[in-house]
Amino acid sequence: MLSQRLKYARKNKKLTQDGLAKLVNTSKGTISNYENGYSTPSNDMLVTLADALDVSVDYLLGRTLKANTHNTDDFDPIYEINKLLRKYDVDDMAFFDLEKWKSMNPEQIKELENYFRYLVQKSKEHKEKH
Repeated sequence: MLSQRLKYARKNKKLTQDGLAKLVNTSKGTISNYENGYSTPSNDMLVTLADALDVSVDYLLGRTLKANTHNTDDFDPIYEINKLLRKYDVDDMAFFDLEKWKSMNPEQIKELENYFRYLVQKSKEHKEKH
């Protein structure tokens, strides 16, 4: 089931095996082996593949027919933030380790403040609409 779903999801995103491999930092041969059932991705790789293909892990494993279980009615911001952290290879524990922020200069801190202000404003606007 995994091999078929993986291939279908990849083609649905109009990706070649090589294109998907580059997105998930592996080789075309590895993707080919997954799609042909010769090997199975690790749990971490399964999550990475699902994120790259914008499908759920449950879909790839055949536990649901819906490719993506996250629609606007059941939006999960924590899931989405974690997805972004994985996508951009941000170590979430390092993100909150203030020691790592000491090398920032005043301009970078100002940019960060502006971004936080933007996020807070967008969140308030969203709450007011709903």
